[in-house]
Amino acid sequence: MSDPALHHKITYIEFTTTDIERTKQFYATVFGWSFKDWGPDYIDSKADSTGIAIGFAKGATQQEQPKSAPLVVLYSADLKATEAAVVAAGGSIVVPTFEFPGGRRFHFADGAGNLMGVWSE
Repeated sequence: MSDPALHHKITYIEFTTTDIERTKQFYATVFGWSFKDWGPDYIDSKADSTGIAIGFAKGATQQEQPKSAPLVVLYSADLKATEAAVVAAGGSIVVPTFEFPGGRRFHFADGAGNLMGVWSE
């Protein structure tokens, strides 16, 4: 059944990862996301967990081709706590926190080939 309210809206983002299990553990630990397994090479998460439905497929990573992929930026109510959680879960900060009009932001690598940002006011 079609949903006219979703016409031309972004409803799903798919990433690649070198390690499905590491990806699940990292994002569950840092952001509290839950995933459904679709075999050994694919997982996804519904929008109620992540804000928009997302999937991770095993394959070549964004870090291998960083200029060919968009940067997904997440919101955090506590930027310092989120940064600490990223590092504690085995991720790395690739762009330290910086200010921009409207807030502050950092970029991180998840250890499985993906780069993302996190911002706050």
